[in-house]
Amino acid sequence: MELELRHLRVLCAIADAGSVGRAATALGQSQPAMSTQLRRIERFLGEPLFERRVSGVALTEFGMEVLAQARDVLARADAIGSRPQASAGGARRTLRLAATNSSILSGMVVRARSRLPDLALSVSSVYSSSEMVELLEGGQVDAAIAADYPGLTLRHSEAVAHRGIVTEPCFVALPARHRLRHRPEVALADLAEDAWFVTPDDGAGWPGVFYEACEAAGFSPVAVHEFIGDRLQLQDMIADGLGVSLVQATLRPIADVVVKPLVGTPLWCRYVLAWRRDSLADPVADTLFSAATATHHDLLAQAPHFQAWASGT
Repeated sequence: MELELRHLRVLCAIADAGSVGRAATALGQSQPAMSTQLRRIERFLGEPLFERRVSGVALTEFGMEVLAQARDVLARADAIGSRPQASAGGARRTLRLAATNSSILSGMVVRARSRLPDLALSVSSVYSSSEMVELLEGGQVDAAIAADYPGLTLRHSEAVAHRGIVTEPCFVALPARHRLRHRPEVALADLAEDAWFVTPDDGAGWPGVFYEACEAAGFSPVAVHEFIGDRLQLQDMIADGLGVSLVQATLRPIADVVVKPLVGTPLWCRYVLAWRRDSLADPVADTLFSAATATHHDLLAQAPHFQAWASGT
């Protein structure tokens, strides 16, 4: 067997859908045929790419690495021979981008501006993924960086398309003097007595998935501080010992904060590029997607807590 682009598309479809069956439906294949393809790909690569669960599948650590490379290869392949068209008369068109508070945003915008010189990017900060969908549906923005969760795919009409940038595990940020600071991994149940900083309802499944994970771990948080703000402000409060918080795998901790993986990886988040089909040409969408995946890859390389988790050390 030789690895082909169609195999990479299968992997991306399964990761995006969170289920072999849903991916098969999306690609117009039967579930048994897609399951067979997945087994052959995993045999070829020598390791499992997905963990099989009752609710679907989740990427393994190795699978996350392979998927990031697969998306990059596909984006580059799709872009061969395609160039974004300049606006008539040489005028620069403005691409209106909405984005949540993701570490991907800055590097993605820098890359996109260099690769799309004929487009001006206007960025709006929008917290709720469901609100981003409403803005896309209403034609008020052209594209968005949103979030959803395994089994809770971002909902929108046919006027909008989306592609999963990455599905990453949620880590936990603790004060540097926390009682569990020396553990390589922290069990969610061991944080049952801690106060938590939890961001508000994002319209895509959060914080419901957090409370479900706590319930599965046998507890309900004793204190919850609803927080919406920038990452540095959150870390300052954690450093002061006011609580702990789930954070992105790419977070760069300040001096008095440590970031740890959770035992068993009970929580995952997927970052999604969504766009209006009638306002974003495919080559532009491909360029934004490629810029986002490349940025995320660079961020992970700069996150020692993620590297230690991914290597199993």
